[in-house]
Amino acid sequence: MKDPFFLQPLPWLSDLVRPLSRQLGLVTLPLHIHEVAFAALLYSVIFYPLSPIFSRLIAPKYYSQLSRSKRLNWHAHVVSMVQSVFINGLALWIKWVDEERSTMDREGRIWGYSGAPAFLQSMAVGYFVWDFLVTAINLDVFGIGTLAHAISALTVFSLGFKPFVNYYGCNFILYELSTPFLNIHWFLDKVNMTGSSLQLYNGFALLFTFFSCRLVYGPYQSYRVFSDIYALSGKNPSSPGKGAFAYVNSQTYIPKWLSFAYVASNATLTFLNFYWFYMMVHAVRKRFVESPNKGEEKKELLAEVETELPAIASGVSAQAKVRSRRA
Repeated sequence: MKDPFFLQPLPWLSDLVRPLSRQLGLVTLPLHIHEVAFAALLYSVIFYPLSPIFSRLIAPKYYSQLSRSKRLNWHAHVVSMVQSVFINGLALWIKWVDEERSTMDREGRIWGYSGAPAFLQSMAVGYFVWDFLVTAINLDVFGIGTLAHAISALTVFSLGFKPFVNYYGCNFILYELSTPFLNIHWFLDKVNMTGSSLQLYNGFALLFTFFSCRLVYGPYQSYRVFSDIYALSGKNPSSPGKGAFAYVNSQTYIPKWLSFAYVASNATLTFLNFYWFYMMVHAVRKRFVESPNKGEEKKELLAEVETELPAIASGVSAQAKVRSRRA
């Protein structure tokens, strides 16, 4: 399937990144660099000025009371909300309509290229470019851990431009299905709706989507990609330069460092998802179970809102071995 984006590559921009893409082995990056730039610009505009403008209109009472650091976190969650809804819808649409992707065999799933999944990957890379820049500029607010997370997530997603496991991008991005509910949970706490019926219903949806996507669907996809990588280790594409293999050659193979990095990061993700699910159930439960020490419980609860729940990062961001502010 062709790239669904309405803009064509910008020759001057493609030429600008081509030397770097060759050096890093990111063969298809020049075809999508305009989409990466568009996504980074889009999320920057949402972060500022759109989020401040609409936040003052929609929640003036609560937004006006936030400190600088909490406002930055508020805007980061707005961007996360927009990004997660968009990227989920895009991934589901591509899985439904992209016949080229759906017919890929094992070699196709590892080395194959299709324009639509590459577009999705570009939008994700653009998001993490924005994430990196915002975090670096506001390091005093978000901290070095979040910066390390942004760099790691950006690196992992960029591997798809080799191309490498281009097929699996849509599958793993669906971890994001729990993110909108987690962002809603965060915002409800900020507008003094902790323990409300809306938060209860949203909590059910959050736990269901997180469990289904990250603890059932996710490990299954990890098993599939591990199996494909293992089966093709030490081998070359059988039909280089043709069709879905247009951007690989007869010398293409899976380096050991790449296999190890991908498998290790994915295994880490699976472990963290089980840990995060336990912490999330614990934190959500406290919002609806009475405690004899309400004062202390409330302090602990608010602390968890700022640490444990936002730690459950978007999609492949969890492939980084650090926590994130995102949900």
